Amino acid sequence: MNRNYLKQPDGYRETIQSGIEGVRKFRGGLCKGNYSYDQALLKLKEEIETADAIVIGAGAGLSTSAGFTYSGERFMKYFSDFNRVYGFQDMYSGGFYPYPDEQTRWAFWARNIYVNRYMDPPFPVYQDLYSIVRDRDYFVITTNVDHCFQKAGFDKKKLFYTQGDYGLFQSTDPARKITFDNEEWVMKAMEAQGFVRNEHGIFEMPDEGVSMRIPEEMLPKNPLDGTEVIMNLRADESFAEDAGWRAASAAYSDFLRRHKGMHILYLELGVGSNTPVIIKYPFWQMTNDNPEAFYACLNYNEAFTPVQIKERSLCIDQDCGEVLKLLK
Repeated sequence: MNRNYLKQPDGYRETIQSGIEGVRKFRGGLCKGNYSYDQALLKLKEEIETADAIVIGAGAGLSTSAGFTYSGERFMKYFSDFNRVYGFQDMYSGGFYPYPDEQTRWAFWARNIYVNRYMDPPFPVYQDLYSIVRDRDYFVITTNVDHCFQKAGFDKKKLFYTQGDYGLFQSTDPARKITFDNEEWVMKAMEAQGFVRNEHGIFEMPDEGVSMRIPEEMLPKNPLDGTEVIMNLRADESFAEDAGWRAASAAYSDFLRRHKGMHILYLELGVGSNTPVIIKYPFWQMTNDNPEAFYACLNYNEAFTPVQIKERSLCIDQDCGEVLKLLK
């Protein structure tokens, strides 16, 4: 098995390396492209309909457009007690807070996983995207960890979640590249805190409030040996690239190889500047290297393209969900 693993292509690292090398060659800075908003919509529709293949690169902005926000009303509905006691104002910050004990830390994570993995987003942005590309030859690479693509109907074999999955735990031993589903544990941990399901089966906080701790015996454990587990989220070298992750990375590499030199639409949705080497830089570089390729960037307040490829690019500085609704 190890020999086979070493032979597998690694689309994740291959494209990152090529993107880093390629972006160094760009000259002339960045621009907003050559199209007005209406022209860009028409051009994007044409590219979707005529491309031999579509590579979708999705970042946090796409899930934000779908309503998966980490602060505000959604945060206060499930974490008002944590806000009151510990002061943080969003779910992201709560993931790094130094809690007084493991029972409290895992109570927070049970809620965080439930809200961002097992609940559906408020708006049908992912469903709209799927309706647009489902009959096309597509592949998705995303830094999101909320599983929204699969829940919307996208083919699991055409998805690559590069940074992990809220629905998985992993061993604390970095040498053991294995993960474990956490849905059953999450549901029990929500009940243990006192959350109750409404008529639609959704957990809600009762008027009398809930506990901010889970019982010690409910702390999640590795089912193989009873040791501690951590979230399967890429933070450092301890991230477990399990068999499923490696297969998805190889599938991404294979998709790019099979369509090399063809008319490919690189469709970038809501990708910010935090991790540009995973999606943005490789998309720029692959567009630049293939005269038949076209690059489209949809991102509110962050839509731009290198001047070097502006003739084969479009930028739409709008909410992804609104654009996809119009395209649908």
